[in-house]
Amino acid sequence: MNDFSILTRDDRGVATLTIANAGKLNILSSAVIEDLTTTLQALSKDETVKVLVFASSGDKAFIGGADLKEMARLDAPQAEAFIRRLKGLCDALRTFPAPVIARIQGWCLGGGLEVAASCDIRVASTDANFAMPEVRLGIPSVIHAALLPHLIGRGRASWLMLAADSIDARRALDWGLVEQIVETAQLDAAIGEMVDKLLESSARVLRAQKALLNQWDDLSLSAGVEVSVRAFRDSFESGEPTEFMNAFFEKRANLNTTSS
Repeated sequence: MNDFSILTRDDRGVATLTIANAGKLNILSSAVIEDLTTTLQALSKDETVKVLVFASSGDKAFIGGADLKEMARLDAPQAEAFIRRLKGLCDALRTFPAPVIARIQGWCLGGGLEVAASCDIRVASTDANFAMPEVRLGIPSVIHAALLPHLIGRGRASWLMLAADSIDARRALDWGLVEQIVETAQLDAAIGEMVDKLLESSARVLRAQKALLNQWDDLSLSAGVEVSVRAFRDSFESGEPTEFMNAFFEKRANLNTTSS
């Protein structure tokens, strides 16, 4: 445990990083941002991590946004330094080698939504609410808000960032902002089921697939297809495709024998 983060691991290679001591709404001050980023960067070097769950303390908010009290005191150069720190946290999540699941409860606002968008899979409680209220504070939504048009479409992203109104969990699911919503009491169980699905695949192939997904975001279609061909070829050098395909054939043969 660091000042603002709790890191736990299990013997399956599942890590959980939880925001702690950041107030009831898990506000992102510079200190919180730096602590989380440092932890993520160190953990990213551990090749035994297969899945990362990114969570926060309490039930009021996943992340209630960036620290307004801190931002209100910033001049322009300090503001740039602050937002670059938050960019670094989002980058650390988006480029984390293994899949990252965001566990979202309560409010998910501003910088918190940018953090959530930087994760690979978002599972939210039915009491979750989402908003990008920055324009009402005299600043635009920036950094990884740039992911939102890709996630939910340009029109919906424009509505979210220009109207600065909140949407509930059901609308977030309908828009594709989150992948699943469940009752708050079932949130950890739903996360566990998602983790179990991911663990059916090897760490190597999960990391390879995530790397491709990130590259596809940045490359043209033809370039993205080309890097996919190389990734397909490289997978056979590991020997895993032969192993997994033979296991599939063996399982199917056993099922056929049993059924007959």
